[in-house]
Amino acid sequence: MTTQQGFVVIGLDHRHIYELTAGMLQAGLVCTGYWPETSDPKVLDGFRARFPTLRAVPDKAILLADPAASIMVCAAIPADRATLAIEAMRHGKDVLMDKPGVTTTADLAALERTVAETGRIFSICFSERFLVPATTVALRLIQAGEIGRVVQTAGFGPHRLNRAIRPAWFFDPARYGGILADIASHQIDQFLTFTGSTDAKIVTSTIGLFDDPRQPDFENFGEIVLRSDKASGYCRVDWFTPDGLPTWGDGRLTVVGTAGTIELRKYLDIEGRPGTDHLFLSNTAGTRYIDCSAEPWTYFASFARDVANRGETTMTQRHVFTVCRLALQAQADAERVRLPGGMPQ
Repeated sequence: MTTQQGFVVIGLDHRHIYELTAGMLQAGLVCTGYWPETSDPKVLDGFRARFPTLRAVPDKAILLADPAASIMVCAAIPADRATLAIEAMRHGKDVLMDKPGVTTTADLAALERTVAETGRIFSICFSERFLVPATTVALRLIQAGEIGRVVQTAGFGPHRLNRAIRPAWFFDPARYGGILADIASHQIDQFLTFTGSTDAKIVTSTIGLFDDPRQPDFENFGEIVLRSDKASGYCRVDWFTPDGLPTWGDGRLTVVGTAGTIELRKYLDIEGRPGTDHLFLSNTAGTRYIDCSAEPWTYFASFARDVANRGETTMTQRHVFTVCRLALQAQADAERVRLPGGMPQ
């Protein structure tokens, strides 16, 4: 892999663009420019503060046609992401996208056709796996047989709402895709990865708006039960992280095997050890705690190698599209539930 691969940044609408851009730069790639168009000026201000030396290019067409850049990095409004990705791939660029990569089945079909026709890579940075060192260590332990055959995963993705800083599109399901299509894509990705499944079916799914009627179409709770030919899984996502928690969400993953269990406390250990990336292992040999915080990120460098070598070592294109399809199906088929003060029927 050449360390001088170029990339452009288009879609400064979500703060995840900071991590994506920083990761690409840390992997040795060169940003040849970014498009300053945004739906949220606060995101643009934050981008400029973090990357003051990067070049703003007011014309998106110039960036898409830039021969020095082979990759587009994007965290646009979710409903706009598929169109931008297709445009970039038609210009010969591979795509590194924030989740959710797609918000409708029609857009997913268009993305699949474009990948087949252009041979470009459409990758989604599932940050709750790729940017959490504890998941890397957990996968290594599972592959070494520490908990036997995986039979079930339970993934929890609570988030802090931060209502005051959210743009209007964030509360419009037609623009952000819905809570399961958006956040739960992380948990679906982890289920498939940790169970070694290539596909799954949605057994049942639920969405709800509890205790906040100000945006009646918004969803602040969601859950999914899914099953493959190898294992079962449960996912719960929500926007209920309290302000008193010292991080944006107490994300957890429990992986149950025939000979043991691994639990990840990704972002904090409440009233326990400081820092992030806590792994707890129990098996026939006993119990063990592993601090995974020093494990390096590998996603961005791996993605760049796949771009250079036309490989699928980071994850397969099939996996990306399967996660998208299952998340969209869970969202579309979800039962809308109501609690007092919540979503009207």
